[in-house]
Amino acid sequence: MHIILQSPMKILFLPAYFHPEKAASSYLSENRNHVFADTGFEMTVYTPIPTRGVSAEVRNEYKRRRIETCYDGKMTVRRFGMMREGHNPVLRAFRYTLCCVRQFSWAVFSGEARRCDVMFISSTPPIQGAMAALVKRFTHKPFVYNLQDIFPDSLVGTGLTHKGSLLWKIGRWIENFTYRHADRIIVISEDFKRNLLSKGVPEDKIEVIYNWVDENAVVPVARKDNPLFDEFGLDRSKFYIVYAGNLGAAQNIDIILQAAQSTRDLPDLQYLIFGSEEQSEPYKKRVAELNLQNLRILPIQPYERVSFVYGLGNAAVVSCKKGFGGIAMPSKTWSILSAGTAVLASFDTGTDMQRIIEGNDIGLFTQAEDLNAFTAAIRKLYDDPQRCASMGKRGRDYILTHLTREIGTSRFVKVLNYFAK
Repeated sequence: MHIILQSPMKILFLPAYFHPEKAASSYLSENRNHVFADTGFEMTVYTPIPTRGVSAEVRNEYKRRRIETCYDGKMTVRRFGMMREGHNPVLRAFRYTLCCVRQFSWAVFSGEARRCDVMFISSTPPIQGAMAALVKRFTHKPFVYNLQDIFPDSLVGTGLTHKGSLLWKIGRWIENFTYRHADRIIVISEDFKRNLLSKGVPEDKIEVIYNWVDENAVVPVARKDNPLFDEFGLDRSKFYIVYAGNLGAAQNIDIILQAAQSTRDLPDLQYLIFGSEEQSEPYKKRVAELNLQNLRILPIQPYERVSFVYGLGNAAVVSCKKGFGGIAMPSKTWSILSAGTAVLASFDTGTDMQRIIEGNDIGLFTQAEDLNAFTAAIRKLYDDPQRCASMGKRGRDYILTHLTREIGTSRFVKVLNYFAK
């Protein structure tokens, strides 16, 4: 009797960024890759020498070490030289293009890459998917597109372009070309799925996998055990509203400042905003101009301290400008819930965000940019801190039931197994 051994699944990654580069949701790819390795998948990565958020010393170290293995030898990472990433959007786009050219060359002509069964492609930068589609046309290799950001809709939402502009038309062509050639498209919410369906993407191509949270890394922390109260000189007896993360235009941080201005009469209410130094500067000036004694802007904290950050709050904010609800599902929402903190949302109505918050009584939901409703919600929470605590407990239970690391990563394995030989 002959025993036929099935060869392990081989996955080709072509990321624009890779460890040690850090992003707000980098834990997702790390969790996913760990599970891929544990499942027995073999992974090959072609990526530039790191540039984002790393020192010159680290960058030089990777220049000397172009090949490495990780995840117990299940992943081989090959790095190629590339200029540093700057702030100029034109130069950044040029760098993205050069990276895609190099990755296309590796994917088409490298024997190791050609032996892979499937490509796993992320949506940052947006031309990455189009590059993978071209690789597929040359090699007939299928690809899974992991869609975390819908381009060019996101540019319209931030005001960088408008529908009908040349940039929008180019973006839509890139988007359609990518969707047409992708074999599976993973989206992070039902709102994303509806967006793609409205653009003619077949439903059987789309898989909804919500971003998860590592429920063992982000946990409820009692105030008496939270070191950030002492580090920042915070009174443990006060009521805190916390925001942490990106302070960009899409997040509508202004509504938090306006709410702080409108609730000065509440003596024990304090607002805490955690953000990067660069993004914080204009808001610090605004806080000083408005003399907001009830709001502090603090340094962004590493992911390892997320439990402490959200543990400061009786409630934590998830906010956006109008029009972003169908193209955004902030992962911070799951971290807030996993930390056992109530969610205070200022978000588009009719979205997954509203359905999940209101359907599970894990916070209060208000329409995006509605300052009166947002302020009224804050006053409701302030008047009933016990209700906040109960919402936080239900939020933690929701994570443990629906959005754990194991639940999320296992769904990725299921999608990739479809392409096993």
